[in-house]
Amino acid sequence: MVFSFLTATPLVHALAAPAPAPSPPGVPSASTAKSELASLTVATQGSQDGYSRALFPHWITQSGTCNTREVVLKRDGTNVVQSSSCAATSGSWYSPYDGATWTAASDVDIDHLVPLSNAWKSGAASWTTARRRAFANDLTNPQLLAVTDSINVSKGDSGPEDWKPPLTLYYCTYAKMWVKVKSVYSLTITSAEKSALTSMLNTC
Repeated sequence: MVFSFLTATPLVHALAAPAPAPSPPGVPSASTAKSELASLTVATQGSQDGYSRALFPHWITQSGTCNTREVVLKRDGTNVVQSSSCAATSGSWYSPYDGATWTAASDVDIDHLVPLSNAWKSGAASWTTARRRAFANDLTNPQLLAVTDSINVSKGDSGPEDWKPPLTLYYCTYAKMWVKVKSVYSLTITSAEKSALTSMLNTC
């Protein structure tokens, strides 16, 4: 009985422990994000005319046989095992948007934090293809994140004025990442977007 009790206790603790949220690179502090937000240009959102996801070449090869999606799956997952072709064959992924944990890579999407069409309407329409490619595959800034596929679909092309993560505890981090990406790429924001981001940063 003693042996069973001692071995069961760590298991209970392990099950109760929250899954670690993935931490993309380049997430600024709240104070830095607020400063960056104040510096962003507020403008009416541009036209969707001419937009196509194909204008943002994504999931390009990063090294060897590994493309951007596979690199992010490895980065954001736990105990991820990859095949010789770099496909994730096992592991677990905690989605910070909704708190769900998945053990099949097929249940996980790589979200473009600032959606490609939002970027198009806030400045990227005038970019070169090379710059749009860099934006769509950015592993240096917090632009890519492994999340539950259905949540990514529900987000669609929405900005924070129209969509926020189901987990309110993630508002702070989400807003910090959004502001960082828009700042790095000199993208504009709408007044409604700025208001939503301000409210979200106030939860930090």
